[in-house]
Amino acid sequence: MEPFRISPLGWGLVALRGGALAVVTYGCLLLFLLVRLVERPLFGLSRPVTPRITQFVCRAGLFIMGFRYKLTGRPMAEPGAIVANHVGWLDIFSLNAADRVYFVSKDDVAGWPGIGILARVTGTVFITRKSTEAKRQQEMMEERLRAGHRLLFFPEGTSTDAIHMLPFKTPLFQAFFTHGMERVMHIQPVTVISEAPPGRDRRYYGWWGDMSFAGHLLQVLATPRQGRIEVIFHPPVPVDGFADRKQLAAYCERVIRTAHPHVGAE
Repeated sequence: MEPFRISPLGWGLVALRGGALAVVTYGCLLLFLLVRLVERPLFGLSRPVTPRITQFVCRAGLFIMGFRYKLTGRPMAEPGAIVANHVGWLDIFSLNAADRVYFVSKDDVAGWPGIGILARVTGTVFITRKSTEAKRQQEMMEERLRAGHRLLFFPEGTSTDAIHMLPFKTPLFQAFFTHGMERVMHIQPVTVISEAPPGRDRRYYGWWGDMSFAGHLLQVLATPRQGRIEVIFHPPVPVDGFADRKQLAAYCERVIRTAHPHVGAE
C-alpha cells in the first residue's frame, strides 16, 4: 500500500477530530472511574452501568471520525461469548458500539501508552500465549462468563489487512467446554467489514505487519471522507451443539468468512 501523505486539510482534521476524540474519551474515562467507585462495592464483578459509558464513547468516536456505520442482525440475549474477525484497532469502536462487550486481548496491550489504561479500566481480559498460564486464563474466562460478561475474542490471534482472514486458533474455545459451561453457553459469530474510502486501496483500514498505531491513527483522522464499517451479527449457536472446540471454531470461521465480501479477494 502506498504511503499516506497528510495534506494541510488533513492536519486540520487531525487537530479537530483528535481533539474531540480525546475530550470525549478521557472526559468519559473520568466519569467511568467515578461511577466505578460506586458500582464495584455494590455489584462486585458485575458491571451494570459502566459498559454503557464505554458504548457511548465508541459510538461517539465513530461519529467524530466520520465513519458511516451499519449494524446488521442483533446481539444475542443468551449468555455466552462473541467471536469476530480482526481488522485492527477500529474494531474496538465498531464492536463496542454494537454491544456492551469485554474484549479478550493479548497481554502486551495493557502496556500500550494511552490505550492500555483504557483497556484495563473497561474490563479487558488479558491473556498470554505461555502454556503454563493456560489453565489460569481458562479459569479467569470461565469466572467472567459465569458473571454474565459478554466476552469478545478474535480467534485469528492478530489483526489483518481487511481483505484476508487467518485460520482460527482453537485454544480459547476450550473455556466453553469445561465444568458444564457447554450446557448453558452460546457463541455468536460476528463479521466485521471495513470498506475503504472511494478510490483508496481496499486494505486502507487494515492494521498489520509493522504498522504503528500512531501512524495509522493519524491516517484515519486525516481522511476527509471516510469509508464504511458494517458489523454483522449472525445467529448464536449453543456450545453443546458441537463435539469439541475444533468443530466450534471451524463453524464460526466458516460463517464469518462466508459473510465477508472481500475475504480472499486479490
